[in-house]
Amino acid sequence: MIVGLDVGTTKVCCLAAEEIDGELRAIGLGMANASGLRRGVVVNIESTVSAIIEAVQQAEEACGEEITNVIVGIAGSHIRSQQSHGVIALKSGEVTEEDVQRVLEAAQAINLPNDRLILHAIPQEYIVDEQSGIEKPVGMSGVRLEARVHIVTAGASAVHNLVKCVEKAGLTVDAVVLQPLASAQAVLTEEEKQLGVALIDFGGGTTDIAIFLEGNLRYTSAVGVGGQILTSDLTVGLRTTMAAAEKLKVHYGSCLAPLVPREEYIEVPGLGNRPARRLSRQVLAEILEPRVEELLEIINTELENSGLKPRLGSGAVITGGSSLLSGLLELADQIFELPTRIGYPKKLPGLTEEVNHPRLATAVGLVLFGREMNLEKQKTQPKNPLKKIFEILGRGL
Repeated sequence: MIVGLDVGTTKVCCLAAEEIDGELRAIGLGMANASGLRRGVVVNIESTVSAIIEAVQQAEEACGEEITNVIVGIAGSHIRSQQSHGVIALKSGEVTEEDVQRVLEAAQAINLPNDRLILHAIPQEYIVDEQSGIEKPVGMSGVRLEARVHIVTAGASAVHNLVKCVEKAGLTVDAVVLQPLASAQAVLTEEEKQLGVALIDFGGGTTDIAIFLEGNLRYTSAVGVGGQILTSDLTVGLRTTMAAAEKLKVHYGSCLAPLVPREEYIEVPGLGNRPARRLSRQVLAEILEPRVEELLEIINTELENSGLKPRLGSGAVITGGSSLLSGLLELADQIFELPTRIGYPKKLPGLTEEVNHPRLATAVGLVLFGREMNLEKQKTQPKNPLKKIFEILGRGL
């Protein structure tokens, strides 16, 4: 059984799957409301542990099995990325698996502050002598091996606290994975990754960005704003509760006022004992539109700062819990000036209807990541296992 645990700002999702005859099948799903994280960072351990336990118990009841090991996703504004370069001399004149491990370790030998950890080291290309653009160098002849690597780092305290919460819930963490990387596994095609694509994971507390080009991750970033701020704006603007504002956003929200008929009305619950009010649905759109436009402008600035926007031949893919907001695609098309689509996760047999939703993209991706890990372990057993659980995916995708 492979279990993905997506611990987010507004929800915790636990997805259990099993592999039968080479096919992954979803067998258990649990979701719980969460309030223990802020912008991807744990701020209340007790609340986070409680939400994890609730989500895991739901998944256990659905699949009829005890869950002990999980793959956990992490995101937030503490995530950083940089390019690195490693060089080694070949001992035997031919590249071996051991040489590949050595050159990747050399690329990871960078100066990091004590408060940061390497989360992923993802190879971009290998160079044997002066021949570049090599994806799989094992078996090639040469005297010198180089590797260009994309390093993703995370705040040490953010990772430690997240792992602590999962362990206090009685679980063992097999790996900690960058959430947009997991989401990319679930919603992007290989063609999109080759041509160039920006994945935008529109979560509750943060919006995570990952750019892929020529099949590899090239850039990662995070914006400390997500769907939760839209709910807060509605709470203030409509003078209602957070729970009511969230429901109104999900069922009636739009971020393009011209798309909403003014004669369409909704019931807005009042605060305390105040009676409900009847308002035009267009009022919601007039509150949401400027905030969503502001967020998309920030994301567009990040895309431009990456220097890769002109090379995004496949455009952008938006996923996450807030991605289905009416009018979002149209507004994104205008601001990004790129073709944009909603990213639905790959369909897993079993709980097809429940799992096939953008809010579960990260959970599905974590399960797919777990399968890749298992396949990699079957191929080769590392000679020197990495001590830190956060570096277990050092070889990348």
